[in-house]
Amino acid sequence: MIALIQRVREASVREDGAELGRIGPGLLALVGVERDDTDARAVRLLERVLAYRVFPDAEGRMNRSVADVGGGLLLVPNFTLAADTKGTRASFTPAAAPERAEALFDCFVEAARARHPTVAAGRFGAHMAVALVNDGPVTFLLSA
Repeated sequence: MIALIQRVREASVREDGAELGRIGPGLLALVGVERDDTDARAVRLLERVLAYRVFPDAEGRMNRSVADVGGGLLLVPNFTLAADTKGTRASFTPAAAPERAEALFDCFVEAARARHPTVAAGRFGAHMAVALVNDGPVTFLLSA
């Protein structure tokens, strides 16, 4: 699994004009699912996202995680992260089949809600509008 995380001042996701989720300061995670991913990988990636140190400490160094600062977590499914980008047109062969990807994204969201107090999520398979105010910018690509 893959997560592109961005430290944000705020972020939201909408579908057809209806807000699905919103957070204040925290992390926006675009989540991609690959063909060989498992529930265990989903949980491992979530652990990395929650523990990854991207927030400043008292000296301004990135030594605090979203869990440390009590920030929000906005999870948005994004199958394009699993693309093979060689050439001039993406191939989605590495991506998990939609049914499996949805189940793993749901596993990821459920595990997040069990471990973190503020979690919002987009809808799998939906055409969404994601808005964010990137803080930094600070962006990392994590995988499990």
